Amino acid sequence: MTLTAEVAPTASDTETSRLISANLSLVRGEVAGTTAELDPGQLSRLAEELRTASRVFVAGAGRSGLVLRMVAMRLMHLGLEVHIAGDTTTPAIRSGDVLLLASGSGTTSGVVRAAQTAAKAGARLAVYTANPESPLAELADVVVTIPAAQKTDHGSSLSRQYAGSLFEQVLFLAAEAVFQTLWDGDATPAEELWLRHANLE
Repeated sequence: MTLTAEVAPTASDTETSRLISANLSLVRGEVAGTTAELDPGQLSRLAEELRTASRVFVAGAGRSGLVLRMVAMRLMHLGLEVHIAGDTTTPAIRSGDVLLLASGSGTTSGVVRAAQTAAKAGARLAVYTANPESPLAELADVVVTIPAAQKTDHGSSLSRQYAGSLFEQVLFLAAEAVFQTLWDGDATPAEELWLRHANLE
């Protein structure tokens, strides 16, 4: 039998643990506060756009784009036809479709271009942004404002976290609430949703 001696935490370990605890509280507090400021009416309108769409397309850059990929997966589980802008098998968007976009600044060039293209094609636009006065928001049919600091707003009093972290965190929670609401209205058993889960992982 091998005995392993317990190693006492060093001063460095103790300080790191203290900082981790403090920062968990920081993130939890900022997310809770910002989530509480979301407008349920805006989220309801976005949910309705997704529910009635012929097809749903998603477009975002960076970390916001990664969150939207998770959103696309959940919407697919509900049985919606979902496509991610830029993928090689994504078809042309058209009237009757909805393009779901996310950009904290609302000025991300590729995301704005995608919105302009979709609008010209007659698609509806649903946008998550921290900037309701942005070019992206102006193009949108539905806007959900996430009152978080933008990634270039390093001196903001809205968040002590780096760049757009708070926006991306709350974006995920808002999108999960929309999914849960759509699922509540759909009432499809979880076992049936699971049958749509990827099996080529």
